[in-house]
Amino acid sequence: MKLEEAQDKFIQGWGQLGASWGINRTMAQIQAVLLVSPEALCTDDIMERLQISRGNANMNIRELIAWGVVYKSFKPGDRKEYYYAEKDMWDLAKKVARERKKRELEPLNRILGELKTVEGNSNEVKEFKKVVKSADSMAKRADSMLELVGKLDENIFFKWMTKGK
Repeated sequence: MKLEEAQDKFIQGWGQLGASWGINRTMAQIQAVLLVSPEALCTDDIMERLQISRGNANMNIRELIAWGVVYKSFKPGDRKEYYYAEKDMWDLAKKVARERKKRELEPLNRILGELKTVEGNSNEVKEFKKVVKSADSMAKRADSMLELVGKLDENIFFKWMTKGK
């Protein structure tokens, strides 16, 4: 398999994986283009590689920067902005987990906290409280797991295992 064909396959596969992370396909494909590029790319390079509009590219690049998985850089004498991706997969996974927690789990926890105050003793209220309690338990476990993921690399043994050193 030639390099460009392999890169294209990676970009397409990463785009499909993006949906599992809660991001759109194009956003994941932009990240993949930056992952496989040996140097920072400008918006024009990204647009050309993925055949997407400037608006689509700019919107998704801004979101990747907000997630903390893509960074902006500049080249001396060039007015264009260039972008490069976080290439350490463990750091990338931690950043995605942290962002998903912030965007999904924290709002859910706030809602569940409010729902615990429902009043009444009817069977319907009791059943509702049971569902809320179960959802709250699941959310707390998910929160604990994400906290653990964020701390795992502090363990020297785990760092050695995951980085192959």
